[in-house]
Amino acid sequence: MSNSRVSIGQAFATIIWPRRKLVLIGIVLIVISRLAGLVLPGASKYLIDEVIVQKDMKMLKVLLLVVGISILVQAITSFLLTRLLSVEAQHLISKLRAQVQRKILSLPISYFDNTKTGVLVSRIMTDVEGVRNLVGTGLVQLFGGALTSILSLIILISINAMMTLYVLVPVGIFAFVALKAFGYIRPIFRKRGEINAQVTGRLTETLNGVRVIKGFNAEAQENKTFELGVDRLFRNIRSSLTSTALVTSAATFLLGMATTGIMGIGGYLIIQGEMTFGEFLSFTLYLGFMIAPIVQMSNIGSQLTEAFAGLDRTEEIMNMAPEDNEEERPVQIDDVTGHYVFDKVSFAYEEGKEVVHDISFEAPAGSVTALVGSSGSGKTTIASLAATFITPKSGRITVDGIDLSTVSLTSFRNHLGVVLQDDFLFEGTIRENILFPRPNATEEELQQAVKAAYVHEFTDSFSDGLDTLIGERGVKLSGGQRQRITIARAILANPKIIVLDEATSNLDTQSEAFIQKSLNELVKGSTTFVIAHRLSTIRKADQILVIEKGRIVERGTHDELIAKKGRYFELYTYQARI
Repeated sequence: MSNSRVSIGQAFATIIWPRRKLVLIGIVLIVISRLAGLVLPGASKYLIDEVIVQKDMKMLKVLLLVVGISILVQAITSFLLTRLLSVEAQHLISKLRAQVQRKILSLPISYFDNTKTGVLVSRIMTDVEGVRNLVGTGLVQLFGGALTSILSLIILISINAMMTLYVLVPVGIFAFVALKAFGYIRPIFRKRGEINAQVTGRLTETLNGVRVIKGFNAEAQENKTFELGVDRLFRNIRSSLTSTALVTSAATFLLGMATTGIMGIGGYLIIQGEMTFGEFLSFTLYLGFMIAPIVQMSNIGSQLTEAFAGLDRTEEIMNMAPEDNEEERPVQIDDVTGHYVFDKVSFAYEEGKEVVHDISFEAPAGSVTALVGSSGSGKTTIASLAATFITPKSGRITVDGIDLSTVSLTSFRNHLGVVLQDDFLFEGTIRENILFPRPNATEEELQQAVKAAYVHEFTDSFSDGLDTLIGERGVKLSGGQRQRITIARAILANPKIIVLDEATSNLDTQSEAFIQKSLNELVKGSTTFVIAHRLSTIRKADQILVIEKGRIVERGTHDELIAKKGRYFELYTYQARI
């Protein structure tokens, strides 16, 4: 993983600058709001030193009207600020989430093999949350706070320079402590994102695997695992809270010291007649106006630190190379006959540990190639290579004479259909799952696929038929029923190339008979790669490749391989005895 850190310049260029008009309106609103806020302390001095002393009722009304208007201006600008910027911040979060999700789906399958689902969910949903503090009121409040502090400082100097100088010493120390603390907190926030993703990932697995957990009476150990994860999260939060508490406590102490000093100096000056009571009151109020934004800025600083930590993690994902790179894969395929050639193809999931060695074979257009062999022999890897889920480390695979490593995956997969061992179904209805590859298919095309895969054989007995809800991952259906839905889905896609991975592994004898007929429908005119442990399902294959330890040890038709009495014969006769 790259350890990228998003700089303030990058964040400004990509997030703030495109929204410069909104941010500018926000700044104008906050300037108006803060200027209106400065009316009250000035009016207090005028009230005590002028209006009350001279008992001027007319002036009192004018003063109240001015203060009232300034308060109304503050309320209106505050509402507009939140309405404009907070809504835009949420809009940005939704756009960023969509961007990150799009990016994640563009990554190669190997990335998903190494990353938990829950981790990805957390990265899409949680990591981008912090940017609301960049576009939302956070950044503008930071500007407004700085402006208020500067204006208050100028007024304070004009009232009494010596008292102001005394105040600036603790304020300067506080600013130094706050900056150091935020530098320390950013990596903690970044780590929090990682821990949060891991905990969410494990929780997702726990909920998905609830049958296994209950089946092995393993609730206690799952609870323990989750508790440990939540405890790690707590310890991380504790670290950041300690830092933020330190900043807040430093603020309280240092600013308290400043206030105590002001009371002493101010009291002395009033007694000496060098300062009026009105001046002292307005100094104290303006001091609050100078200090409050500084304390507020420390909170905003914490929010901005969290935003940058989330952006760091988002940037990591956005910098990853997509699976379908236009520069590396420029060739578009509009039409495919499906003539495959594997030429000395090797592949390793880990460096130096090849699972497929020097594989060479030809699969003519429209032919059925069966891959057989013991578990872990490399059958699934060969099928994944044919389906472009992975790319050869050496050698090449061509389809219709075109090197697959140069072909746009989007254009190639338009012609691909898969029925995987996992027979994955989405939550929803049977109809939605079959229509998944072609949502706009006609009812007639849908019914043809349903009949070809013998799905109607069990849906006719459901009261809602094809509109039956199947639960998450199809838990309300049997393995055979799920398998037939995935085959109907592939039939509807009408692919030129089909990869069947253990297509009949979940079936009882009756279901298998139905499926054999539907598979015959599916593979008509398509180049097909079949992986099957039940060798009876591949007797009609045009060629059978026997794979052992990542190499082809035998090849031929069923009858040829039986006559050879080699490895295939062993596998076949062993299964026949079972």
